[in-house]
Amino acid sequence: MITHEPNPRYVAHPERYQRMKYQRCGKSGLKLPRLSLGLWQNFGAVDSLSNATAMIQCAFDSGITHFDLANNYGPNFGSAETTFGSIFKQHLSPYRDELIISSKAGYDMWPGPYGIGGSRKYLVASCDQSLQRTGLEYFDIFYSHCMDPETPLEETMQALDYIVRSGRALYVGISSYTPEKTKEAAEILRSLGTPLLIHQPRYNLFDRWIEDGLTDVLKEEGVGAIAFSSLAQGVLTNKYLNGIPAGSRAARAEQIYLGSKDITPEKIAKVQALNAIAEARGQSLAQMALAWVLNNEVVTSTIIGASRVEQIEDSVKALDNLTFSAAELEKIEAILR
Repeated sequence: MITHEPNPRYVAHPERYQRMKYQRCGKSGLKLPRLSLGLWQNFGAVDSLSNATAMIQCAFDSGITHFDLANNYGPNFGSAETTFGSIFKQHLSPYRDELIISSKAGYDMWPGPYGIGGSRKYLVASCDQSLQRTGLEYFDIFYSHCMDPETPLEETMQALDYIVRSGRALYVGISSYTPEKTKEAAEILRSLGTPLLIHQPRYNLFDRWIEDGLTDVLKEEGVGAIAFSSLAQGVLTNKYLNGIPAGSRAARAEQIYLGSKDITPEKIAKVQALNAIAEARGQSLAQMALAWVLNNEVVTSTIIGASRVEQIEDSVKALDNLTFSAAELEKIEAILR
């Protein structure tokens, strides 16, 4: 005789919205949580489904309503969307109207000339495939993941406009576009009647390219920003304070986004100095790094990654202290010079 429910129904924490801060995205009516959960790593077919489920539930219980995907997240390509779709169906479907779910297309996805780039053919087909993998009726935000120099920008933006008008997405965004192309994209989309909602750039203490023109464009156009890689692939955590530990991401030869070449003695010295400021603020280095990104007025939200629940819980604590004194900012600037 069964005396317990084998698949207990997930019930979200009743105080989740008291645990999170929200900010309006640019000049739109949409608010995003200051922290969003990215599914680039640790949600693929090779990863634990139970751990992925626990992390997504922890995020939502913490008031993180935005989950960020892309067609090629995995491994294998597409498997992060499949994983999310499975978790959504079993646990989150009653909360669909409380969630912001995004996906993207632009990078290599399938063989042949129609599986990469910014063409209407690729973007629409990829959006349809992503909807099928996630089991969703629509995405809240759909992005052009990267600029395609071989496709007219008008075609890419017309494809995003069509994706909204056909009901496949509610809003559109772009990722990693230059300031000039961002302004051009915003103007094209405005003329089509589908405003550009958001730009997703890499941004952290060590990579501040957006301050060289992009932030000005975003302010002028009323477009929000959602930063990724805010912890510089883990460099801005306590993991590398004393060098590269065995088993870390930087120690794995197969990693192409972070390696020993990125963890130099000079950078470790800067990380240690930044950590001293974080400790004086009563924060971990990771928490301060997130708070620093959110201190930029154009940044609506920043995407966190996680491999376990505790990392999400730690990141949320960054919201307890988002204010920097002028002296703290001056010390940070001096370290980064």
